[in-house]
Amino acid sequence: MERLFETPTRITSQTNTDTSTPAYEAYRILHLAFIVAPIAAGVDKFFNVLVNWEQYLPPFVNNMVGGHGHELMYAVGVIEIIAGIGVALKPKIFAYVVSVWLLLIVVNLLMIPGYYDVALRDFGLALGALALARLSHEFDR
Repeated sequence: MERLFETPTRITSQTNTDTSTPAYEAYRILHLAFIVAPIAAGVDKFFNVLVNWEQYLPPFVNNMVGGHGHELMYAVGVIEIIAGIGVALKPKIFAYVVSVWLLLIVVNLLMIPGYYDVALRDFGLALGALALARLSHEFDR
């Protein structure tokens, strides 16, 4: 029986990547998605067009930052923009960063009643970022 995370036989070599495979197409889709989504979410932390991001901040976190949750969202926005740019330039590293970031967001959301559906969505996104990280080892040269 094949193990779940066993490395499959590679069809490509280090110098010749077959760009017609479904795996490469999946890599390109995920790569674009995890560049655009973090940058868009990060920029929106400054404008609140998509949503009022402060609603996702547990009250105790706002208290920890002295009631400056709004300013904290600016810092979060900058981090997300940097993460998106990082994925564009170095997906082998920054896709893991985005995956961990999303898991931290899941933990944050689980502390707020009524946002469990958003936590589940972000868990799925974290798995997508992890998949991108793994595919990057094959396709990012």
